[in-house]
Amino acid sequence: QVQLVESGGGLAQAGGSLRLSCAASGRTFNAYSMGWFRQAPGKEREFVAFISWSGGSTYYRDSVKGRFTISRDNAKNTAYLQMNSLKPEDTAVYYCASCGRDCRVYDRNKYDYWGQGTQVTVSS
Repeated sequence: QVQLVESGGGLAQAGGSLRLSCAASGRTFNAYSMGWFRQAPGKEREFVAFISWSGGSTYYRDSVKGRFTISRDNAKNTAYLQMNSLKPEDTAVYYCASCGRDCRVYDRNKYDYWGQGTQVTVSS
């Protein structure tokens, strides 16, 4: 049974920072790429960031480039999303997900396991 558990969400002021963590179990963590997605009320879940299994490749949606950093620690089976210079439009539930063997960076349907999500609220 694969489990992904997010933590680190909360309330931040615009311009502030939060660091999300995603602890994985039940799968060989370092064999799979990981992604972060988010979903705001009334909107579809959207891609935020991706990191390859080795950590050697990362991708971001344009609106978070230069502000968010995805990383992973394979020894700790944990992925991270460092979010700086937060904006009210970053408010959403953030989900980590494990990308399957037929991984497509931006296609959420290719991510086979998901966490329960953590709320991030940014006030202006």
